[in-house]
Amino acid sequence: MVHTMKKVFAVFALMFVVIACNLTGKKGGNSKSSSSSGTTVDGEPVEKANPTASQMAAIANGHPATWDQQAITWTLPSNWKTDDVRNETFTAGGGGAFLSVNISPLPQMQSLTDVSIKAMYEGAKTNKKIGKYDEVRWLELDGVRGVGFRESAQERPDDIRRLEWQAYRTFAGSTQLVTMILSTNSGDFQKHQDELYGILYSTKVTH
Repeated sequence: MVHTMKKVFAVFALMFVVIACNLTGKKGGNSKSSSSSGTTVDGEPVEKANPTASQMAAIANGHPATWDQQAITWTLPSNWKTDDVRNETFTAGGGGAFLSVNISPLPQMQSLTDVSIKAMYEGAKTNKKIGKYDEVRWLELDGVRGVGFRESAQERPDDIRRLEWQAYRTFAGSTQLVTMILSTNSGDFQKHQDELYGILYSTKVTH
């Protein structure tokens, strides 16, 4: 199952490159963006982690969770526990909410990450237009620029609703796609929203 997921992420990453190349051709200009420390990408703002008071309070009495194999850490609420830690996957949860992180080593993407991440952003914006997402933005976490997006409320309250962040980084000598998903039932999303964002913004990632 894990091997299949990694293949799927790799296919998506390469697909995004093709899409982005087409978009670049249509614009007819230089699509080179600023680095992850920049404030805009093609004129659109890059937000940095800036939790609200309620989001900070949601993890204020929490505890650190460290993914040693990938040198990534979070602050989890006090009732959350780490579930499963492997070389390329990490899961934790508590109270009906969950954190799931996947690392996809993609050495073939070394020179294409900028093009690919822009394609992810454009794809997410398209999904927002058709109602699949209700939030799409450039989001920088601990110096790594990625795409942050949130699913819209689902058709049924027991359907899963996700808050996601995807980004590329270089770690252990390889280009990696980092996919982080925070989720809960759609009907409970508002109840868990502060802790989900609190965890997201607490991310510390070596790069």
